[in-house]
Amino acid sequence: MSEALRQAPGAPASAASAGRLDGSATPAAGTATAPTRTVQVADAPTWRRLPRVAGERVRHVNRLLGVSPAGWTVLALAVAAFWVGGRLGWTELRVASVACVVVLLLAIAFTVGRQTYAVTLDLQSRQVVVGERAFGELRVVNTSERRLWPARIELPVGRRLASFGLPSLGGRASHDEVFAVPTVRRSVITVGPARTVRGDPFRLMGREILWTEAIDLYVHPRTVRLPGRQGGFIRDLEGQTTGEVTSSDINFHALREYVPGDDQRYVHWRSTARTGTLMVRQFEETRRSHVAVALDVAGDSYLSDDEFELAVSVVGSVSLQSLRDENTLSVMTTAEHLKAVSPRRALDELSGVAMINRGSIAELVRACVRSVPGASIAVVVTGSQVAPADLRRACTLFDLDVRVVAVRVELGSEVSTQTLSNVTLVTLGSLDALPAALRRAAL
Repeated sequence: MSEALRQAPGAPASAASAGRLDGSATPAAGTATAPTRTVQVADAPTWRRLPRVAGERVRHVNRLLGVSPAGWTVLALAVAAFWVGGRLGWTELRVASVACVVVLLLAIAFTVGRQTYAVTLDLQSRQVVVGERAFGELRVVNTSERRLWPARIELPVGRRLASFGLPSLGGRASHDEVFAVPTVRRSVITVGPARTVRGDPFRLMGREILWTEAIDLYVHPRTVRLPGRQGGFIRDLEGQTTGEVTSSDINFHALREYVPGDDQRYVHWRSTARTGTLMVRQFEETRRSHVAVALDVAGDSYLSDDEFELAVSVVGSVSLQSLRDENTLSVMTTAEHLKAVSPRRALDELSGVAMINRGSIAELVRACVRSVPGASIAVVVTGSQVAPADLRRACTLFDLDVRVVAVRVELGSEVSTQTLSNVTLVTLGSLDALPAALRRAAL
């Protein structure tokens, strides 16, 4: 055994010292040791990593050059034509492969390069009424001293995409594009962000760079102005004083001369005796400050989209008059509460209201009663597919001291009003008839 462990004369030293090279101790002469086994962990096969590596390379090329599906197709055709032409000896296929490569190289030449633009996007007005045209301007400036190649600039407008050809710009030169946004329907239209697309004429490659932020264009519903006294407000001894002067209330304002028709109960006799002229008291009108407006947005409540638009316009008109008269306003729909803190904000919120496929008029009224318990006037607006009896029954959920106006829109119908207890049911056929309808409701 000891002879077997000795190094044979003339044997390479590496064989005898292999144990020392891998860090193991060399056994002493005459000592028997168990045979050792070296286990090597093989790397994962290259073919398993190929899809991941190829995917990373493709994503990198896409970020750098913006290769389109057509570009990848041309590249695949070039490779396939070269391989098949080489295997079959077809010179024509090799020529086609070279042609594809030349086209790709030209596309790369069009695409690479630095874009030194300064792009500004501006709208003439960010709030327009439905039917008006909103105008905007797109300005592109070359901020460098060198000439830039032609490019294409794209501007998303809602669901559409506007594309403008950008000519070659010299150093510090600029290019302006004026555009108009059609506003045939009430909505919130997102304009932008503007992006340049630099690529080849064959659309094989193209790099997109965003230059601006998106801008929201609010297309407001059409509204009509309501006279203040007929706008839906009543005097209330528990309310807040306003700047309106009236002949009967509790908050004294001033004295004036008597005119025929004045209530003699408000004659101020002491001032009358001192001046020798009949003087009567004037008061500041007191109104309870909370008005609740509820819009039914259930799709089953309306016969058509135009009918729903009329309902939104009614809500907008009443809301604007409430805010003009400095009353606290709460506006809600079947789906959400709207932040109507100012006339502009109220119309902005109404611009994005849409019909939904759930809800009922009774659910809307219950939510309004629960959310706005201190309201003195409630205006509920719904469509022609809600029966008048169902609408009146739902409005009885309000307290008896709440003045309720239920507006049922029905395109083309005559104005009619029916009052029972604290609920007045108004049938409305057009927006222009709203002031007269509220006047007949005797609010």
